[in-house]
Amino acid sequence: MFFTVICRDRPGALQTRLDSRAAHLAYIEATGIVRMAGPLIEAGQMAGSLIILECESIAAAQSWADGDPYKAADLFDSVSVTEWKKVIG
Repeated sequence: MFFTVICRDRPGALQTRLDSRAAHLAYIEATGIVRMAGPLIEAGQMAGSLIILECESIAAAQSWADGDPYKAADLFDSVSVTEWKKVIG
């Protein structure tokens, strides 16, 4: 099953994102369930994240989101985890 993790950064938190980026990327590699990911861009700056996970349940997807180093760094203003149906691509 696929799930989206859509995160919106706290205002003014770009430096927090940059400081925790290496840990976030290492987490993605270590967990092995991320199929696509990238930052949301607003006014030319990173302002959030869109992540597509492939895992067994929404609980597993939520657990992944809860373990993200970006969350531990208090980067996000909001996080949404939703089941997603792949149709194209």
